Amino acid sequence: MLRELHIENIAVIERADVTLGEGLNVLTGETGAGKSILVDSLHAVLGARASRELVRTGAEKAVVCATFDPECAKDWCAENEIDVEDELILRRQITSDGKTTCRVCGVPVTTAQLRELGSLLLDIHGQNDGQQLLDERQHQRYLDAFGVSTEVIEAYHAAYQEYLALHREQETLRNLESEKELLSDSLRHQIEELTQADLRAGEEDELTAKRDMLRNFEKLSEAVETAYALLEGNDDSAISFAADAESAAIRAAGYAAELSSVPTAIHDAVFSLQDAAETLRDFRNSMDFSDVEYDRIESRLSTLRRLERKYHTDEDGLIQKLSDAQQRLDQLEYADDRLRKLEHLLEAQELTVRKAGKALTDARHEAAGKLEKQVVAELRELAMPNVRFQVELAPLGGNSGFGSSGMDNVRFLLSANAGEAPGRISRIASGGELSRIMLALKNVFAQRDRVPSMVFDEVDTGVSGVAAQRVGEKLAKLSGKKQVICITHLPQIAAMADHHYLIEKTVSDDKTRTTVLPLDRAGCRLEIARLHGGENITELTLASAEEQLSSAESFKRSIREVES
Repeated sequence: MLRELHIENIAVIERADVTLGEGLNVLTGETGAGKSILVDSLHAVLGARASRELVRTGAEKAVVCATFDPECAKDWCAENEIDVEDELILRRQITSDGKTTCRVCGVPVTTAQLRELGSLLLDIHGQNDGQQLLDERQHQRYLDAFGVSTEVIEAYHAAYQEYLALHREQETLRNLESEKELLSDSLRHQIEELTQADLRAGEEDELTAKRDMLRNFEKLSEAVETAYALLEGNDDSAISFAADAESAAIRAAGYAAELSSVPTAIHDAVFSLQDAAETLRDFRNSMDFSDVEYDRIESRLSTLRRLERKYHTDEDGLIQKLSDAQQRLDQLEYADDRLRKLEHLLEAQELTVRKAGKALTDARHEAAGKLEKQVVAELRELAMPNVRFQVELAPLGGNSGFGSSGMDNVRFLLSANAGEAPGRISRIASGGELSRIMLALKNVFAQRDRVPSMVFDEVDTGVSGVAAQRVGEKLAKLSGKKQVICITHLPQIAAMADHHYLIEKTVSDDKTRTTVLPLDRAGCRLEIARLHGGENITELTLASAEEQLSSAESFKRSIREVES
């Protein structure tokens, strides 16, 4: 459940704090007062794309904080190493230059993580969602989300992806046929040239180091000879002096116990100097400058670097180039065999795809029957007594009869009036009917998901009269199972509120400000009267508002008694 929403410098809202409760939370206000800005703020704090245009004019940054009950998100928080106790706090900051930062319980997160978490907390139904029903490509998504198991969908997807991979390989090999001979000659030339080069990983570095040593042979020889002479080659060498020092230290230790460790330290140093001297001596004895060896190294390095320039790569890349060329040539030479094998593999994989596709189709048929019954039941409660809702599944068609999402065309059909055959929603449903169909679908889906809160932004579009009353009753029933937040212009819906908030826009000091005020019962009555009669609020409209509130309270008590 969403407990609190804090907004700073979002559009015309300088600062607003809204404390929300269980049940049905209704927000009303004049058109343009800033109601939809609250929804934009919720979208932002749940990870939706947010631009700097959201930041209030003249402000350096905008901030949205939302506090939720943490129960439904504890597993997510544990997976993302975020400690959460009694409350889950989401924070989004957007600066005037478009930079954004996101935090969950003080821990920095990405917008992708925020979106993932937000999907567990809140389901927002916007003003344009009803238009999605006109896009028949969305109907399959709705049906699958309603009643097709993830395992069935993923099994089909895996089979189809394997089929596509085989098909792509087949097309690649067929395209190579036209240029097979020319390409084969080029690959053979590459393989021959790189094979003759006798490439070995690390050779270039070894040769470069050896060449540099030979190039500086005289200086190296002189330095080695000098170092060896200073260590051991002369009577006054370092080792000789160190040995004398060891003898003197032994005598000194006999007189001063605190010097007892010094002889050992000098003795160890003598051994280290002797090891170094032996290494220098062995290296000196092995040194042998050869013009032939130097020329051989230079020639080999020249060959390697010529190949690197030719193939635009380094030594390791040349080795990989040889391997790739050999593999590609094998592919070309055995292309006919592979093509024949691919034909059999594709035939077998197509059968696998069709089997998985049939399982998906069967699951959709089963889900379609359940969805039809539940949506019709919902719509009849929304003042559409003669409605017929049908899910049509038709074969996909095309050469193969299957595609990325299965073997079916899914389409919702509707008949809103008695005596009319079901037809495409885009041609039959009015704006008010679209709103109610979408509300019905949302209500059906809400029975299956675990998201604890729902937001409806002007779900009353195109609805009035008895239909508006039924929409209000439906939202009241839904709010018995989930927290519902609804932005509306209809008094029939506002009267059903468990918590009512008035959104007002004022102008002072040449600045526009929007405020959100919680209403007591008297305030609710006044606001419902305004929704009925506008500025012309009379005793009659107030009495009507009181009657509507009392009727709504009676209805809510009745459904609560049934639920309990």
